[in-house]
Amino acid sequence: MVMSPRDLAPFFAPRSIAVVGAGERATSSGGAVMQMLRQAGYGGRVVPVNPKGGSIFGYEAVTSIGAIDPPVDLAVIVIRPDAILEAAGECAERGIRNLLILPGGFAEAGPAGVARNEALLKLAAARGLTVAGPNCAGIIHLDPAWRFAATFLRDLPPAGAANGLAFISQSGALAEEVIDKANARNLPLTSVVSVGNAVHLGVEDYLAWLGERPEIAAALLYVESIEDHERFRSVARRVAASKPVIALFGGRTEVGGRAASAHTGAVANDDAAIEAFCASCGIVRVTSLRRLLIAAKAFGRFPQGLGKRALILSNSGGPGVICADRAALEGLALGALPQPMADVLRQQLPPEASVANPIDLLADAREDRFGMAFEAAMTHAAQAYDMVLMIHVVPFMVDAAPVIARLAELARDARLPLMHSMMGTLPGRADWFAAMERAGVPMFNDVEEMAEAAGLLARYPAVRDAARRQTAPATVFHDRKRRES
Repeated sequence: MVMSPRDLAPFFAPRSIAVVGAGERATSSGGAVMQMLRQAGYGGRVVPVNPKGGSIFGYEAVTSIGAIDPPVDLAVIVIRPDAILEAAGECAERGIRNLLILPGGFAEAGPAGVARNEALLKLAAARGLTVAGPNCAGIIHLDPAWRFAATFLRDLPPAGAANGLAFISQSGALAEEVIDKANARNLPLTSVVSVGNAVHLGVEDYLAWLGERPEIAAALLYVESIEDHERFRSVARRVAASKPVIALFGGRTEVGGRAASAHTGAVANDDAAIEAFCASCGIVRVTSLRRLLIAAKAFGRFPQGLGKRALILSNSGGPGVICADRAALEGLALGALPQPMADVLRQQLPPEASVANPIDLLADAREDRFGMAFEAAMTHAAQAYDMVLMIHVVPFMVDAAPVIARLAELARDARLPLMHSMMGTLPGRADWFAAMERAGVPMFNDVEEMAEAAGLLARYPAVRDAARRQTAPATVFHDRKRRES
């Protein structure tokens, strides 16, 4: 039986919060959380809790949890570990039922930490508390309708997107890295969750809740260990039936497995077991952080995936060949050009151009040649392909700006999904990439990454259909008891 997902709205969109251990010192956890709330543009009620009282970041502080009036939706706790149990009890007394505990010092911290963890679990059960963390970096949810960030990660993702990505991670460091790359690569990252020790809320709990949110179009996961693999499978299938779930599992080698065991207490799983488990869950699996970031770029633009039939439109032979090789290895189909399209290209391209798939417009192609080939594809090939992968090198004798302007103009009304890669020395890179991205075209520095992105997109429709049928076989992916995140 599928369990109903927990209501995690108090952790992602609380209307009121208390920061227990708030401060103004930038290098303190309490100061960092207060700064990130402000940076996120959080619009709810904020109650700093600090024994000294006073004003903290413009909010009037209270000197104790008992002085919070009325109770808040969420208490964010950033005090020393040995004081956390007392604070949790005071929250329960005050009627605050949802706690986000950032510091460590629990199950990961030796016998004293294990005892503290057991005491926290008993207190939570007795008083009806729900705990996120401990030992985590916090939660970010930049829904345009209600922005929230309770974290000491150093930065926020770009402005929240209406249909964005969620990243749920069993590593705080990887959460910070993905945020950094989201800013560098313009990825529509809306939610970031650092799972931590997960005394109550594990990856599957966050996935279940975020999977039902209309502002989330796809979910990215970093996983080292799963406590209840049957529940995880059920949740992942349900989400994957409507939106992509892309996962990077750490510990797929013997050496990596030992490292994962030391980090989270994971039971070793070999690569084949992980692959089978992902298939049974409806997950699009990636095997590197680089591939996870490529997937973020791809599914951030095309969250429902694409078909396998690709047309490569290039102005250079070598990059076209490399792209074709990678596309084939990714399982894409590079079918022959429709005859009407081939006829148009032969009539209008120089004799030395290649009228095939990939198309080679030659290095000196300007906006007229690119535009003609693009329009020919839309007119004669929209039924033959599922996507167009465009490659654009910029030789010294050609001004790329008019080419970009023409392609961006045509892209807005394109009948096929588009991706675009630019190679070589690109003096106007930032402006050229931005123009194409504004037109809805994902941009890549590397033709192989573009082909990899296309391949990942092409995998999802079959995965989605299998998740809907729920006929995937059982696996031997091992359960474990969580020890540390």
